[in-house]
Amino acid sequence: MRTPVGLGTADSEPGPEVRSSAEPSSRRPRPRRAPLLGHRGRRALLPWVLLAPALTVIGLLLLLPLARIVWLSFREYQLRNLVSGESDFVGLANYAALLTDPYLWRVALLNTVVFAVVAVVTTIVVGTLVALLLATLRPVPRIIVVSCIMVAWAMPAVSGTYVWIWIFDVDSGVVSQALASLGLLEPSGHNWFADRLFFYAIVTLNVVHGGFPFVAVTVLAGLLTVPAELHEAARIDGAGAWKRFWHVTFPVLRPVFAVVTVLSTIWDFKVFAQIYLMPGGDVGGSEMLNLGVWSYVRSFGHNDYGLGSAIAVLLTLLLLVITVFYLRALFREDELR
Repeated sequence: MRTPVGLGTADSEPGPEVRSSAEPSSRRPRPRRAPLLGHRGRRALLPWVLLAPALTVIGLLLLLPLARIVWLSFREYQLRNLVSGESDFVGLANYAALLTDPYLWRVALLNTVVFAVVAVVTTIVVGTLVALLLATLRPVPRIIVVSCIMVAWAMPAVSGTYVWIWIFDVDSGVVSQALASLGLLEPSGHNWFADRLFFYAIVTLNVVHGGFPFVAVTVLAGLLTVPAELHEAARIDGAGAWKRFWHVTFPVLRPVFAVVTVLSTIWDFKVFAQIYLMPGGDVGGSEMLNLGVWSYVRSFGHNDYGLGSAIAVLLTLLLLVITVFYLRALFREDELR
C-alpha cells in the first residue's frame, strides 16, 4: 500500500511542507518591498542628483541676487530706505520712468546695442583669422603663439583698461606722441575720450584685444577636427580658400561659432569696467554710458536703487531675447538642412 505524498511514515523524514512548518518563524524569508523607483526612474534621476550641488551653488550665487534685483525694481528704494531698511511698493513706476526717459533711447540703449554688435563681429572675425593662422603652424610654434595670445585673455579687465588709457593719454600717450611727431596732431594733444565715437573705438579695441584669444583657441579646436579629405576634395574641384572655408569649414564648425557668438554677445552687452574706468565713463548723464554702467551710476551715484534695478532687469531681458532668438534661428536652419 502506497503512502500518500507529503504524509510519510514514522521513520521517514517529514516532507517539504512539514519541514517548513517546523522551522522557526524568524527564519522565514520576509517579503521584499517594491522599490519606490524602478530601474529607469533611478537612471533618469541620477544626472539630477549629480548636478544638484552645482545647481544649488548657481541658485545661491545667481538666482537669489537676480530675484533681489527684480524685487527692488518694483519699489522706491533710495538712500533713506537704505538706512531705514523699509521701502514702498511702486509697481511699474520705475519701468515707466525708464521707458519714458529720452536718455535710454538716445544714449544708453544705442551705445549698448551698436557697441555690442561691432565688438562681437570684430572679435569673432579676428579670432577666426588667428585660428586659421594657428592651424597652419607646426605644433611647437603653435604652442608658443597660443601661449602669447592667452596672456591678453588672462589679463584682468582693469589692468587692460588702464593700459589702453595710457596708450591714448592726451599728453604722454603713445598714439598722441606718434601722431604729433608725424605732424598729424597739434603738440597740445587731443582728448580721445571726449568724443563719443573715439571713446567707443578705444573700448572696442580693449574688448577685442581681451576677447579674441578665447575665440581663436575655441575655433582652432574645431578646425583640428575637420577631416582633411573634405578640404582636399574641395581643392580638387577648384574651390578657393574662401569657398573652402564657407562651404566646408563653416558648416562643420557651426555649433562652435554658435557658442562663441552667444558668449561674446553676453559679455559685450554687459561690459562694465572697460567703460566705467575710461575718462568720462563714470559721469552720470554723459554720452558714454551703456546700460550696465548707467545702472551702476544711477544706483550708487544718484542713490536711486529702484530705477537702477529696473535698468539691470531691462538689460537682462534684452540679453535673454537676443540669445533665444539667435539659438532658435540657428536650430531652425539646421532642421531645414
